[in-house]
Amino acid sequence: MNYLKDKNIVLGICGGIAAYKNCELVRNLVKEEASVQVVMTKNATRFITPLTLHTLSGRKVAVDQYDLEMGSGISHIEIADNADLVIITPATASFIGRIASGIADNLLSTVIMATQAPVMFCPSMNVNMLDNPAVQENIQKLLKYGYKIIQPGEGYLACGWEGKGRMPDIPVIVSEMERMLAPKDLSGKKILITTGPTREYIDPARYISNPSTGKMGFSLAKAAWLRGASVTTISGQTTVEPPNGIRNIKVTSAKDMYEEVMKQADNYHIIIKTAAVSDYTPVKTNKSKIKKDQDNMSLEMKRTTDILSELGKNYTGKIIVGFAAETNDIVSHSIKKIREKNLDLIVANDISNKQAGFGSDLNKVSIIDRKSNVTEIPLMSKDDVAHRILDSIINLAKGS
Repeated sequence: MNYLKDKNIVLGICGGIAAYKNCELVRNLVKEEASVQVVMTKNATRFITPLTLHTLSGRKVAVDQYDLEMGSGISHIEIADNADLVIITPATASFIGRIASGIADNLLSTVIMATQAPVMFCPSMNVNMLDNPAVQENIQKLLKYGYKIIQPGEGYLACGWEGKGRMPDIPVIVSEMERMLAPKDLSGKKILITTGPTREYIDPARYISNPSTGKMGFSLAKAAWLRGASVTTISGQTTVEPPNGIRNIKVTSAKDMYEEVMKQADNYHIIIKTAAVSDYTPVKTNKSKIKKDQDNMSLEMKRTTDILSELGKNYTGKIIVGFAAETNDIVSHSIKKIREKNLDLIVANDISNKQAGFGSDLNKVSIIDRKSNVTEIPLMSKDDVAHRILDSIINLAKGS
């Protein structure tokens, strides 16, 4: 689901060294099929040229509010009225103070005063400036007025200091913009999602696992967060980074995941279990590496705790969603699981499908409810599949 597509984004740029990073931001927004109107302060043009941003956005950059070439009417009103979202990055200490004080003395500040669209600020400055009580008071004023503040990142700053004050990474900014534009049909909901593989260690050098990457679970987490939910993921050892805005708890074994899920479950309205948890674990884990001193070796295994069954048994007041990774008789096996484990929904996928199996960015699933109703979701990105699954959960919560 692309919440930026066909949206009119006003990108305000102030006079700070981080202004150059907006080249990448504009490219990302255009790639997402958004229409980008760049508005620069005169000081911003000292750091990056309007021609560069004009080339990237495909639209004339606005700097002077008295530039009649911007339109036949009053330019700041036209820009303000057409905006679906306004973002200021970098937002300097001076500009933050100007808006907090209600001063509109340049094109960008007048656009912000006139718009009815949501407005986001990305403060970016020296760490000592950011910590200045006056700046912090002005930021609190902006929050009080209903503006959105994206917290700056931490690290090495252009001024030579190290600390908080960096312009947030572009993917973080884009995801925050998406969230502002997305429907809030999961607002107020707390969702717990398990994802990724578990590892069952044989000895310090070897373990039993599976090819799960955690992509589907993290796609669900991102989609739920975009739609207003508070989301926590419990993930195995994945190479995929958790999305912006998500609290992630790392675990290793099936036992670790079971204990963490049971510890967290009371605090959530919806629990979605996408993790590929090992069904068996070695009876004994060797403390030292097993040597190759025999031709054959047998390994005694025992069943791990079935986390889904425990959830279905103990948390009947919550919405419990399971995943079934199957290779044959997918729907019939999944219907059996939903009954045996007392689930509300189960999402089944064919892991033998090379286009939609482990590690793929695509998925093709069947969503099955308690009444054995089956909704087939064709092959599409895991991000889009995630939104379809959430739609089914919302419909279930409404009783439809």
